[in-house]
Amino acid sequence: MKQGYDAVLKGGRVIDTVTGRDGLFDIAVSGGRIAAIEPSLDAAGAEVIDLEGKVVTAGMIDTHGHVYQHVTGSFGLNPDMVGVRSGVTTIIDQGGPSCMTLGGFKHYLDTSSKTKLYCFISAYLVGGLEGHMYPDLYGPHGVNAEHTIRIGKENLDIVRGVKAHAEIGGQSRWGMEVIKIGKQISKELGLPLYIHLGQLWPSLEEGPVPDPDELIRELVPIMEEGDMLAHPFTRHPGGFVSEEGEVHPIVFEAIARGVRVDVGHGSHFSFEVAKKVLDSGIKPFTLGADMHGFNVTVPPEGLEKDVRESNPFFGAAPFNLTVAMTELMTLGMSLNDVVATVTENPATVLGKSDELGSLQVGRIADISVLEIQEGRFKLFDNSGVEVVTDKLVRPVMCFKDGEKFDADSPLIPPPVLA
Repeated sequence: MKQGYDAVLKGGRVIDTVTGRDGLFDIAVSGGRIAAIEPSLDAAGAEVIDLEGKVVTAGMIDTHGHVYQHVTGSFGLNPDMVGVRSGVTTIIDQGGPSCMTLGGFKHYLDTSSKTKLYCFISAYLVGGLEGHMYPDLYGPHGVNAEHTIRIGKENLDIVRGVKAHAEIGGQSRWGMEVIKIGKQISKELGLPLYIHLGQLWPSLEEGPVPDPDELIRELVPIMEEGDMLAHPFTRHPGGFVSEEGEVHPIVFEAIARGVRVDVGHGSHFSFEVAKKVLDSGIKPFTLGADMHGFNVTVPPEGLEKDVRESNPFFGAAPFNLTVAMTELMTLGMSLNDVVATVTENPATVLGKSDELGSLQVGRIADISVLEIQEGRFKLFDNSGVEVVTDKLVRPVMCFKDGEKFDADSPLIPPPVLA
């Protein structure tokens, strides 16, 4: 008897950390929703997609994107290049839109993108303009809590958190005032505060360098359950690891009371720091790629090489979300735990666990398909470290609302054979 399926994804290894499903299953899609998940389904009359040897997960969610293209200057990437054409169905833009620019993000970018977009609204009026090349704009004078709270409350369908920065250069100039205002905004909105750690703004590098360890000691007590610390594996000062090379005890205290950790990979990532943090027992809750116009392998059109390399967020080591997944597996995390960081856990962060992060009958068909290639592959970080791994996670395709997209983005780095 014909079931009326539009497509049947056959024979893939389905991993769903919400339901505990891990095995070979067929998934039927009909009318943009998941119609059935069974060990074997009759695909008569439907498009059959053979996924033998592939891994099938809920649509992946990138918790740290910079995709406010054009408005954030050279920093913002095309959302579908980072999103559906990279096997990612949902992106959280971290701090690109502000209370002044959210309207454009919501009404132009989100409506024109196949990738579903959310944002953590910037605590700063200027948002993520040009990747913070103008630090004078990012002090307490550049924050309007009242306006940001009002705009956030009016747009809770797309605003799911608040983004603030805690660089040691900013701390030396303004103390913790901006972070405290950011926390006020997040409390009023009832949403998490997301804190960027570890970077010294270029114009603040001259003169006395502040104590990088003091930053996290001042910052962490401000944070509450559900708030997020980014860049735990940063190669820059002011992060999880002290100048003595040990993980700050206060980080464990924060995690114990419910503060969450987002990888926020970007050009910050260091294998050495990551190993130290993971070996200490800290596991990231979510995995954001933090791709932007100064650290991707294909620079945005028209961006001159010297301009790109002079940016403090510049990076040369090729990466994307699946490369970051590979790195976590290489450092000892299980495949299922890594899958949770890009499916179940970010859905929790968004407050969308009833819609996203799990493959269940009746839900919208947001599905990611991955291939785990075996061989010998090189991985790199921007500290100059090279690591060889025997497994490489690669995106194959995804389905967003049941529509199929091949993973053909030029931002997906080619494998580097060892």
